[in-house]
Amino acid sequence: MTAMPPKLYLACAALTAAFTVAPAAAQAPAWPDRPIRLVVPFAAGGATDVLGRLLAVGLGEKLGQAVVVENKPGASTVIGATQVAKAAPDGYTLLLAASTTLTLNPAIRHNLAYDPIKSFTPLGLVADMSLVLVASPDSPVNSLKDLVTQAKANPDKFSYGSFGTGSSVHFGGEMLKSATGIHMVHVPFNGSAPSLTALAGGQVQVAVDTVVASLPLIKGGKIRPLAVLSPQRLPALPQVPTVAESGYPGFQMGTWFALLAPAGLPAPVQQKLEKALADVANAPATRTRMAELALTPAYGNGAAVRARVEKELPEMRAVAARAGIRAE
Repeated sequence: MTAMPPKLYLACAALTAAFTVAPAAAQAPAWPDRPIRLVVPFAAGGATDVLGRLLAVGLGEKLGQAVVVENKPGASTVIGATQVAKAAPDGYTLLLAASTTLTLNPAIRHNLAYDPIKSFTPLGLVADMSLVLVASPDSPVNSLKDLVTQAKANPDKFSYGSFGTGSSVHFGGEMLKSATGIHMVHVPFNGSAPSLTALAGGQVQVAVDTVVASLPLIKGGKIRPLAVLSPQRLPALPQVPTVAESGYPGFQMGTWFALLAPAGLPAPVQQKLEKALADVANAPATRTRMAELALTPAYGNGAAVRARVEKELPEMRAVAARAGIRAE
């Protein structure tokens, strides 16, 4: 039998390899080839849930697969965040995280089942939700300046309500106390509704809450806004000054939201998700709907998420240490 010439042998081998590999490559499914799960670590019906569903619809249209919202509330977002951190990094499980998830929980909880940096692949910032300092309409306090003056004159008289220990509004209240040098007793409630109801009823003198929860009561005359904790005035409350404008330059505190995936996400999937999120978050219809929800559009890429966590986490740890904030 005549030996095959070396060049012909190599050509045949290459052709055989091509035919062997080609079917396998053809069978590899393109991502995504099935529905994607978006975990929202809050109860259904709130502003965060509505934001999650808004993103889900937009991402689904961009990616060509349904994005299904799954509400996993509990333990200040820990339950939902832990579930996503432990999920397969295949792009089929995502998390709409809050700053509570990434900078507040790590500041006050020492045995978290996830790491805010190492456990996730950040895909992008989505929106900010501002906080507002409010008072009862019957209160003699009409501004932050009034509050500071009266609280310093009567250091044991004032208390402030929040929707829970370790929440963003608890941190906001403690930061206000530190910045202004006043003493107020923190009174935590189980949610915005009972906190703001107690405020309207005069059980606490002031409260810190989200603009989303406060706005209907402000418009209805049930509570009075004193200052917003955001760096700029809010379109929904243009007449209300910021804390910085009220005499405390540089002050800001709020809640923000970001889209995450489990750590170890393949680069091609990450790039596709980041592009889809950028398109959705920057779309005029999305930004308009966010504004209607009293959210501030604040898109940033995955690197911006990491940078924000790395900057804010030490700050929140310092606030927690100074105020003695610990998880209940």
